[in-house]
Amino acid sequence: MQAAPVIEISQVITLAVAPVFLLAGIAGFLTVLSHRLSRVVDRTRQVNRYIRGATAKENKQSLEFEMRLLAKRTTVINWGLRFSVCSALAICLVIMCLFISDSVLINLSSLITWLFISAMILVILSLLLLLYEVNISTSNMKNNIDHLLVEKKPE
Repeated sequence: MQAAPVIEISQVITLAVAPVFLLAGIAGFLTVLSHRLSRVVDRTRQVNRYIRGATAKENKQSLEFEMRLLAKRTTVINWGLRFSVCSALAICLVIMCLFISDSVLINLSSLITWLFISAMILVILSLLLLLYEVNISTSNMKNNIDHLLVEKKPE
């Protein structure tokens, strides 16, 4: 008769496996976003150096335009990171509520449902922000302003 709690716990663990896989996916997505942010930061530093060395007004304006795009990309990526982290936290709360609901025998199904829906909405928003940031990045590449950076190399 004492085996029943172990069976119940194993069922809860089985239920919690899917959200754990989702957490792993979100962790991978966070890695992608952080790498993109890192690249933007590196590019920002590089463009900053070129702005200081630019002599032609036209080149300086183009570089300042790129700086504004980089700032916009940074903001978009930061929001994507925030939404992803909040989604991961919501998934953690789902897992925690599954165990609390089973061990304390409180019906938290409504809370679990809303937490999971919230997590999915946050993941969707984060993915949309990634798509938007990639669009900003590729549109900037189309402007092809790298040829302007040859004017004067910083020391």
